[in-house]
Amino acid sequence: MRILELKRRLRDAGAGPLHEQRVLRLWSHALPRDSGRRLPASFFPSSLLEALPGIEADLAGLARIHAVHPGADGSERLLVALADGQTVESVLLPRDGLCVSSQVGCAVGCQFCMTGRDGLLRQVESAEIVAQVALARMRRPVRKVVFMGMGEPAHNLDNVMEAIDLLGTAGNIGHKNLVFSTVGDPRVFERLQQARVRPALALSLHTTRADLRRRLLPRAPNMTPEELVTACEGYARATGYPIQYQWTLLEGVNDGQEEIEGIVRLLSGKYGVLNIIPFNAVDGVGFRRPSWERCKQMARTLHERGILTKLRYSAGQDVDGGCGQLRARAAEVRIPLRKAEDRR
Repeated sequence: MRILELKRRLRDAGAGPLHEQRVLRLWSHALPRDSGRRLPASFFPSSLLEALPGIEADLAGLARIHAVHPGADGSERLLVALADGQTVESVLLPRDGLCVSSQVGCAVGCQFCMTGRDGLLRQVESAEIVAQVALARMRRPVRKVVFMGMGEPAHNLDNVMEAIDLLGTAGNIGHKNLVFSTVGDPRVFERLQQARVRPALALSLHTTRADLRRRLLPRAPNMTPEELVTACEGYARATGYPIQYQWTLLEGVNDGQEEIEGIVRLLSGKYGVLNIIPFNAVDGVGFRRPSWERCKQMARTLHERGILTKLRYSAGQDVDGGCGQLRARAAEVRIPLRKAEDRR
């Protein structure tokens, strides 16, 4: 379901702007209809009251938590079942964050990621994206949403932007706490600038070498690292939000001195932060995670040379929760994982 379709149903049932806003707020916060401040019984028109049970049932049927994998770091990796039987992954992060998926599968084919192994299976519609947030809010508060789960948000731009608009308004998430992650697509930089809710931007950079980037991200748009950083810098200056440059650290691939020099050359003076994320082991992928000491050394060297650098650990590494792994394991064993409610 698209959010535009949901809004049409509400209006066709007699909802005005305030009625629509309340329904969307309650849904995106996973709250019952009678929660919050008391409203007169006549707040909703009778035609909307008659239609609401069916609309609410359809919203509740968009997605459910199929399995929960808690991590030692306080994260929870959620395998979310959609109405048609497809599954996506969401991750509840420490400090009230949530990572959501925007596609079932992915067409980019990053060599170090399991999500794209089977290619793109289908788009996740905008209401299904918000449903991931509502499900997560049933478990704990969510004050930040990052589009860094399964899929490339730029390849599902209309649905992602609809979800961001709702989350940044009725969903009550600060705009800078909505993070649009992309491998880089010229459409993104134009579209995000024009939006009512302009999210922060994260760029999956991973290397400063154009030839290596083409090999690691074989179906990413053909923009050089220099072109990508230039476009990102324009967006950062326009919004006032620093760019988050994502760097999955692969032993012997992008952790050497050549890349350090390239990073200094590319990012010196830029309004952004480099997030170094040690590779999260994926079955059957020929990459390895560098030693923790090597990761710290690289981050320390970059910081000393004037690059704001953060060394991050991918949430849930102790449960082998890299993007696409929960979904892939569920498909491989062909055994239904226990539902979340069975684990309580």
